[in-house]
Amino acid sequence: MKQHQCNQCSFRAKYDNNSKSILGRLWRWHINICPGWKAYFNSLPEDQQQELRNKYSIVKK
Repeated sequence: MKQHQCNQCSFRAKYDNNSKSILGRLWRWHINICPGWKAYFNSLPEDQQQELRNKYSIVKK
């Protein structure tokens, strides 16, 4: 099984450091369409998913 590197992503770190930066906003848009992020997110326990939803304003569909 492939390990997801989303928790160590330098692109994600740009958002964490400055969510208003161009790269930060691009990363935030990118997670809406990224199959890797979706697989990573769905592999997490429900409590960690909720933390990420709160941190990144992800709407549960």
